[in-house]
Amino acid sequence: MINSRRVKEIMFALGADLCGIASIDRFDNAPKGYHPLDVLPTCKSVISFGCRFPVGTLICKSHIPYTRVRNSITPKMDAIALDFCIEMEKNQIVCVPIPTNESQWDKNTGRYRSVVSQKHAAQAAGLGTIGRHSLLITPEFGSMVWLGTVLCEQEFESDEMKEPLCNNCNLCVDICPVNALANQEIKQQSCWDFAFGDDEEEKVWRIACHKCRDICPYNLGSQNSFLNQNK
Repeated sequence: MINSRRVKEIMFALGADLCGIASIDRFDNAPKGYHPLDVLPTCKSVISFGCRFPVGTLICKSHIPYTRVRNSITPKMDAIALDFCIEMEKNQIVCVPIPTNESQWDKNTGRYRSVVSQKHAAQAAGLGTIGRHSLLITPEFGSMVWLGTVLCEQEFESDEMKEPLCNNCNLCVDICPVNALANQEIKQQSCWDFAFGDDEEEKVWRIACHKCRDICPYNLGSQNSFLNQNK
């Protein structure tokens, strides 16, 4: 029998470090066209999972390690979601994977969006809470976690949602080179234009900025043993 515990066992066996479940009623505030039911009309549960992102990439002088890890972890997340859906279908349960790093233009708000927001799904499933820098913060890994989502036709027991982990210290707001966090909603295009792109001198595509992640007091999580050992 597939229950909530078995769902997590399968996800962990496939390589996830975190997994949580949210009922469909937790998505009432999703933007029009980007609700789980807009993707899978029969969806009853949203399963969110995360994989830790190596913390050493934050302190490298080169942009290459962080960029390479980010580019490598995306297909890893998509493979976990796909394999999970296949495993569930063996048990006659229909699931649909949401791409980890694929966005489309939302003409209603003038923003790029995933068909279902990964970070909002993770917050609804109790993995963590969204910080002032717009990143998900988890107790275990802080913001050093990448997210995946699966929509499921079967109803499973939901996980308890977390209390806010961000204390709104505004360090991320102050350090942003392009003032992308001046308002509550991040200036998406300003952030992307500055952080992502080609390095003309080195002739390579790279992620050149993650200052908001670097400076966050919770960037490694309140329960991360690495953080506790290096205070």
